Order: sequence, then C-alpha cells, then structure tokens
Amino acid sequence: MPKLYRITLDTNPEDCNLKCIMCEEHSRYSNFKNELYDSTGVKARRMPSNWIDKIFQEAKELDVKEIIPSTMGEPLLYKDIDKFFQLAEKYDIKINLTTNGTFPKRDVTEWAELILPVTSDTKISLNGVTKDLAESIMQGIHFEQHVSNLKAFIECRDLHYRKSGFYSRITLQLTFMQKNMHQLPEIIKLGASMGVDRIKGHHLWTHFEEIKDLSFKTNKESIALWNSIVDKANDAAETYRKPNGEKVLLEQIDYLNEKETSLIPESYACPFLGKELWVSATGKISPCCAPDKERDSLGDFGNYKNRTFKEVLNSSIYNDLITNYKQKPLCQACVMRKPL
Repeated sequence: MPKLYRITLDTNPEDCNLKCIMCEEHSRYSNFKNELYDSTGVKARRMPSNWIDKIFQEAKELDVKEIIPSTMGEPLLYKDIDKFFQLAEKYDIKINLTTNGTFPKRDVTEWAELILPVTSDTKISLNGVTKDLAESIMQGIHFEQHVSNLKAFIECRDLHYRKSGFYSRITLQLTFMQKNMHQLPEIIKLGASMGVDRIKGHHLWTHFEEIKDLSFKTNKESIALWNSIVDKANDAAETYRKPNGEKVLLEQIDYLNEKETSLIPESYACPFLGKELWVSATGKISPCCAPDKERDSLGDFGNYKNRTFKEVLNSSIYNDLITNYKQKPLCQACVMRKPL
C-alpha cells in the first residue's frame, strides 16, 4: 500500500474574497459557479465539520504527516478552520496552509498565534511587486496591505521561533504567467529581504480562452522566454539573500524544453501519486489537484462518505494509475509535473 504523506481537503471552495484571473472558480472569466448551481441547486459546497475529526483520526492511523485545508477558495474563511489547528495539536499532524494573504476576519497577528505553532509551511500568494500588476492578477487585494500582512506574519514567525524553538516555513506562491514573470527577480529580492524561506509556483492552468496567451507552454518562443527568466531567477537567488545570509529556496522554477507543449518527457514524474490524496467538499476522493472536470478522466476513486483512505490506497484503480499514469492525456500535459 502506498504511504500517504499528505491529505488535502477542499473544505470551502466557494468561499473567497478575491477574484484572481487564473482561478478555476472565482475568476471573472469563470462560469463554474453558474454551471455548478444549475446542475446541483447547491449555492455553496462546504465540508461538514464532523468529517474533519474523522479525517484527522484516520490520517493519524496512516501516519500522515500533513493536512492541507482548502487550496480552492480561502481556507481562513472556512467556518470551522480553528478546528484544524486544534486537531493538528491533538494528533501531532502538521497543517500545510495555502492562503491568499488577506488574513480575513482577524488581525494577522491573531491568525499567526493560531497558525504558527502547528504549521509546517504557510504558502502566501504573491503575483507581482508593483501595485498595478499585483492587483490586476489577484483582483480584490490591496497591495500595500498585502505586503504589510506578509511582513507582520514573518515577524510573528521569527518571534515564535525564538520563544519555542519551532520553525514554521513561509513560502511565496506564484502562478507563472507571461503577464507577471518578468518581475520574478524582484519578487525574489522582496521575499529574501523579508526573510521568506521559499519561492515556488506552477505554470498556468489555461482554464479560459482569455488567459491562454499568458501561458509559457504555447510555443518555442514562449518556452525560450521562460527559460531566460529561470536564468535571471537563479541569479537573483544568488544575489539577494535572507537577512541571515541564506539563499531563498526556489522550487519548481525549472527549465522547460520544446516537448512541453505535447507529451510528458520520460524524465518527469508525478509529485502526487502514492503520496497525497484530495477530498472535495462533497466527499469525492481524487489522486491529484488537476482541475475538477479533467480529474474525472483518471477514474472514480470513491467518496469519503463510504470509503476510507486505506481502501483507496489498496484499490486496483489507484495502483493501476500509479503504474500507468504517463499514458493518461491529462498527465501528459500536466503543469505540475516535476523533473526526476
């Protein structure tokens, strides 16, 4: 049986206070909610609170190391988000948090008191270092407040580390687009100056016609442009250091090759299969974070209402996918694949 490292729970995908242009659900280009409501009549999908206890208990039995609250929508808007931090302490399972950085409903320092003691990594979205660009991508943010929140959260992290000895990593998370990646060296410079540990991201999922020309995986010229940006990013990471002199870790900021526009090269692998599972707000279990409709092409792995994680991991359909995923069209074009 594969050994799970992490479980992601899409607790509240419809709850978000931003309309990022690349978001499958909340972008101004998206018709996802209209389609969802027309087919289900449900106005918002939210994971039942009583599932959370059961999931943490089963995760502990499987020796899962991390649990991620929703990466679709803003997890800090989930009505039972405090339960995640409480159960993480109870079961000694770390939270791996992805947030848009607005820190809604509470002051950022109040959130830090809850998050930092039990969180292995906090990924905060940042897609530009100038007000106009950042606000044009993550529509609804106030850039100056966004940067202020980030600085305050890092200061709280450093204070918590000095007091407790527990270090919670902080990451800037990006979406790689032709619209914003010319600023990547400056993003690295800003992150390093504040003490960010890691800068990572992924190439654009082109959900909508309106953003397809923003992808770097369009043609040889766009791939060459991305590769030149990677060179500049590596130079920036050498030049701009954290206050303690350490380099910021760059993750998934890798060179592309001409085959990226078609089939997956043999030198790449899936970073998720055998290591992670996803559970939607309605209980659907998935093997990866591909867009919802595309994930269906990988098979039916059951619903948490009537299937355990152990049963999924032992199932023939899941283990067949681990063996043969490179034959799947979705996997062949996946933007999350990693070099071996």
